[in-house]
Amino acid sequence: MVRIPKAYLDTSVFNFVFDDSDPCRRLDTLKFFERIKEGRYAPCTSRYAIDELSRAPSPKRELMLALPGEYGMEVFPADAEAERLADVYIARGIIPPRFLIDACHIAIAAINGVDFIVSLNFRHVVKRKTIEMTEMVNYIEGYKKVGIYSPAEVIEDE
Repeated sequence: MVRIPKAYLDTSVFNFVFDDSDPCRRLDTLKFFERIKEGRYAPCTSRYAIDELSRAPSPKRELMLALPGEYGMEVFPADAEAERLADVYIARGIIPPRFLIDACHIAIAAINGVDFIVSLNFRHVVKRKTIEMTEMVNYIEGYKKVGIYSPAEVIEDE
């Protein structure tokens, strides 16, 4: 039996399904969602992402909030252990304190054994420092490595 990789989608990925500001990133995101429909990835997200999406303006909010159901995503609940691990990322200077939710996205994926995170947040998530340092912290804390990629990296890796 072939194991389907579990992919965690953060808030930025939902946004780019409907965002025309960067046509290349939008196209890569749409291709990634096609791969989900094809069954190549088991998608998941979290209450943290849903809460962020809930603050978007209408009608985009409703469109983004429909995606988890449409694509059969597992939605992880908010979790005290994820928040503790996110605090460790912040304490180590990996993620700035005012971007706690970005740290929560990485932490919830780690504690749930997700294979990789898909994000278009190049400021705090998809960057070398974050990838290397969260991998180190996750190892110390007893969690497996969680890859962090943009949609383009995931679809090009096939």
